[in-house]
Amino acid sequence: MSTILQKEQLKQMVKNPHIDHWYSALEQLLDDYEINTPQRVAAFVAQCAHESGNFVFIKENLNYKAASLMKTFAKYFPTADIAAQYANKPERIANRVYANRMGNGDEASGDGWRYCGRGLIQLTGRDNYTFFAGSMDIPVEEAAEYLATFEGAAQSACWFWETNSLNRYADSGDIKGLTRAINGGYIGLEDRISHYEHALHVMGV
Repeated sequence: MSTILQKEQLKQMVKNPHIDHWYSALEQLLDDYEINTPQRVAAFVAQCAHESGNFVFIKENLNYKAASLMKTFAKYFPTADIAAQYANKPERIANRVYANRMGNGDEASGDGWRYCGRGLIQLTGRDNYTFFAGSMDIPVEEAAEYLATFEGAAQSACWFWETNSLNRYADSGDIKGLTRAINGGYIGLEDRISHYEHALHVMGV
C-alpha cells in the first residue's frame, strides 16, 4: 500500500464527510500511477479538490439558466430565444454543447449527456470514456457507472494525470501550466494555488 499519503493528511487537505472511502480508493492508485512524491501528491490532490469542490461533485453540473447559457456557452446559445428552450434542462444542454466533438455524435445521439463530465477531474466525451474504459478493460458503456464510484472517480483522475504526463508540471511546481493542461485555461487558478500550497504544507514540504 502507498505510504506517501496518510489518511490524516488527506483529511487536512480535503474537507469531505466520505474521506475514508476516498482514501481507500487513492492509497493504492497513487503508487500505481506514479503520483509518488510529496510534490506530485500535493498537486494532484489540489487540482482534484478544486475540480470537484473538495471531492463532492463527481458529475458535471449542467443545470444553467438562460442568461448563464448565453454567457458560458455563447457559441451554442447565441440568442435569448434559443437559450430559453434549453434553460434548466441539463440533458438537452449537454447534448447541444458536446455534440460533434470529443468523439460524440450529433445532438440527437444523446452522447453529450451520456459522456458528460464525471470523476474527480471530469472525464468528458466519448473518446476519453473509450480510452479510459480500454485502460480498464471494460466496455465503454460501463465506464459511466464506474465513474460514479469512489474508486472509479479517483482512478479516472489518475488515468487522466498519467495520460497527459502531468507529473512534469508537479515536479517543477508549475501550477499555472498544470491548470492550463487540465482546464484549457486558468479558471480557478487562485483557488488551485491555495489548495496546492496548503497541501504542500500538510505534506511537510
